[in-house]
Amino acid sequence: MRTVTGLFDDYSDARAAVSRLEAAGIPSSEISIVSNNTGRVDDDSDAGEGAATGAGIGAAVGGAGGLLTGLGLMAIPGVGPVVAAGWLAATAAGAAAGAVAGGATGGLIGALTGSGVSEDDANLYAEGVRRGGTLVTARVDDARAAEAEAALQESNWVDPVARRRDYSEQGWTRFDESLDPYASDEIDRERERYRRTMI
Repeated sequence: MRTVTGLFDDYSDARAAVSRLEAAGIPSSEISIVSNNTGRVDDDSDAGEGAATGAGIGAAVGGAGGLLTGLGLMAIPGVGPVVAAGWLAATAAGAAAGAVAGGATGGLIGALTGSGVSEDDANLYAEGVRRGGTLVTARVDDARAAEAEAALQESNWVDPVARRRDYSEQGWTRFDESLDPYASDEIDRERERYRRTMI
């Protein structure tokens, strides 16, 4: 199994990626989504209505409506509130709980590295979510990895090499969970910066 990951500046692009993955036959149970939710709850999700938190997110995922019907709210240190669903969200919640209880590597980075994502990429993805992005991951057989990556790329994913370069030019070196989460206005400025570069 391989973990295929894509970062998206816009939640709608991430939703399209999830739909493409599901349409390609990748089970919802093997797909995850983690989206920064600072200052908003998407009108078309059920995240604000009795949403699951922590490890309970894993139990809320699935059903006839697919992954997106299982969205729940949780908080990630350094990121703040996120809308999340799937195996990665449940793993991140469990890792964070373990870190509090027993010193394990916690949160989103621990969940990503535990699933085979390099530490450098995990830090980049966590920072991307901190700055307002949405992360989509899928666990797939090695033979389907290229197909899953293509589904993510076709949905307007963020080029990780270019984004790492942009962050580094701003003085960033790695995700720091001790920093304050981005406020709504900071996220808006961040999204606008990348929208301008795409036009």
